[in-house]
Amino acid sequence: MGMFNFFRNTADINTGVAEYEKTDGSVLLDVRTPEEYRDGHIDGSINLPLDRISFAEDAVKDKNAQLYVYCYSGSRSEQAVACLKKMGYINAVNIGGISSYRGKVVL
Repeated sequence: MGMFNFFRNTADINTGVAEYEKTDGSVLLDVRTPEEYRDGHIDGSINLPLDRISFAEDAVKDKNAQLYVYCYSGSRSEQAVACLKKMGYINAVNIGGISSYRGKVVL
């Protein structure tokens, strides 16, 4: 494994969305900006921009809930998951970026 492969985001948003859809009580979080969210997002997702992640408890009360987190490329969602875990969300997972999503997006 090369040095740069260590930093490569290996999350697959398509697999992550499929898991979200079959997991009862799970939450799909889009941590992009409100403008990016309005330009197209995955149906059922909640917009909680990375710069407002400290307000996660307003959007998701249950810290045991399964959270599937995405952004544009996977970088912001990786940061968001780290913050969420520090806040006590034990089931937060980065599923990557919508730029690789093959499903339908809604406006």
